[in-house]
Amino acid sequence: MNKPFYIILFSLITLFSCKKESKLTEVISSNQKEIVYDSIIENPNSFAEKLSNAAISIIDDKIVYTPNYVSIKYPNGDVPAKTGVCTDVIVRAYRKLNIDLQKEVHEDMKANFSKYPKTWGLTKTDTNIDHRRVPNLEVFFERKGEKLKVTQNASDYKTGELVTWMINGKLPHIGIVTHLKSEDGKRNLIVHNVGGGQVLQDCLFSHEIVEHYRFEN
Repeated sequence: MNKPFYIILFSLITLFSCKKESKLTEVISSNQKEIVYDSIIENPNSFAEKLSNAAISIIDDKIVYTPNYVSIKYPNGDVPAKTGVCTDVIVRAYRKLNIDLQKEVHEDMKANFSKYPKTWGLTKTDTNIDHRRVPNLEVFFERKGEKLKVTQNASDYKTGELVTWMINGKLPHIGIVTHLKSEDGKRNLIVHNVGGGQVLQDCLFSHEIVEHYRFEN
C-alpha cells in the first residue's frame, strides 16, 4: 500500500479513538438542511439523558418509511430493521432502556380498552399495531406518564420529552426531544421519522404541536 493510504487510515483511527463532545455533519435532503450529530452524553445522570442518548444512537437515514401493517412477535417485536415509521423511533429508543412499549401499551389497552381511540374500528387489542399508532401512544403517555403544556416557547421542551404533531391537519406524528441544540442554540433537536429515515432535525415548530409528554418507567 502507498503512504497516502496509510496516512488516511491513521487519521481515521486517530479521529474515532479521540473523545469528542460532538461531530457535526450537514446534509442536504429534500431542500432542507439536516443537522446530524453523533454525540452522546458520556455519563448520563438522568433517565431523560439516557433516552436522548438512545434516540441519537438509532439515527439512520437509510430507514425506509414503511407504514404497512406487519405481523410481529410479542413481546419485544419489531418491524424489519431497515423499515419503520415515527412510532417505531419511540419504541426502538425506549427498548434501548429495556422498556417495551409494545408490551406496556398492550397491557394498558387490554385493561382499559374503552379509553383508547376507536379510529380503526377495532373491537380488541392487536399487539402487531396498537403501539405503532400515535393516538394510542398519546393516550398511553397521558395515562402512564406526565402530560406537559404545549407552548411556542422552545425552552419548555426539554431533553428526553416527547412531542406529537399534526402534519397538514391529517397526519399524526411523534418524536423525541434530545439534548442537542439547533445551530442558533435556541431549540432542542428532535429524533423522528417523517419519511427521510430516523434522523435528527431542528423541527420542533415545523408542524402544529398537539401534545407534549414525559414518560419514565
